[in-house]
Amino acid sequence: MPKFVSIEEAVKLIPNGATVMFGGFMGCGSAHKFIDALSKSGVKDLTMICNDASMPGGPMGEEYYAVAKLVHNKQVKRLIASHVGLNPEVATQNMVDGTLDVVLLPQGSLAEMIRAGGAGLGGVLTPTGVGTIVEDNPYCLGKQTVNGKDYLLMAPLHADVSVIAGYQIDKAGNVWYKGDTSNFNIVMATAADVVIAEAEEVVELGVIAPENVRTSGVFVDYVVEGGKY
Repeated sequence: MPKFVSIEEAVKLIPNGATVMFGGFMGCGSAHKFIDALSKSGVKDLTMICNDASMPGGPMGEEYYAVAKLVHNKQVKRLIASHVGLNPEVATQNMVDGTLDVVLLPQGSLAEMIRAGGAGLGGVLTPTGVGTIVEDNPYCLGKQTVNGKDYLLMAPLHADVSVIAGYQIDKAGNVWYKGDTSNFNIVMATAADVVIAEAEEVVELGVIAPENVRTSGVFVDYVVEGGKY
């Protein structure tokens, strides 16, 4: 059973220098309240694994939407992502300031590398990126030929902490993701030593239909209640 804690208590679980996965896709499905608290915590030197770096502004006029807050505060020293083009601060910190190391991966490869990290696999064989600069990526372990076709062996990804977000989470930690908010949350929930889940709503057992549970409570260590976003 997960432990239900305050957001402030959960933030203390992330030390300086930690590797942290953040679910979400351009802020959709991100743990907004937790990320906001983390952005004010002073934690630094994070390695952040996420699909993207979100955006400087949010859909309701927010400044520095989702993980963009952490980038803006320069709390991230390495960013492993698949898309950063909508957050110009990433380019500035990487290419001008030299304060942010950015590793870009094909989006499908990133998802599979996280899945492999959660499943205990030794890597992912994929044809994506063969003959491109992906071969020079630090997480590419080399090229393999299978049945006459070339593949890249991509390393599995694992984190100290995964921060995911669900629309409803029950008292056993089972998570239901509303609409498209499941995105990277599902695989990231399996690929970290500690999983913190932010709930828009905490519900009693039985409220979430069994077929709607996308992340089992067995994967969730801590639950925080963020409230409606």
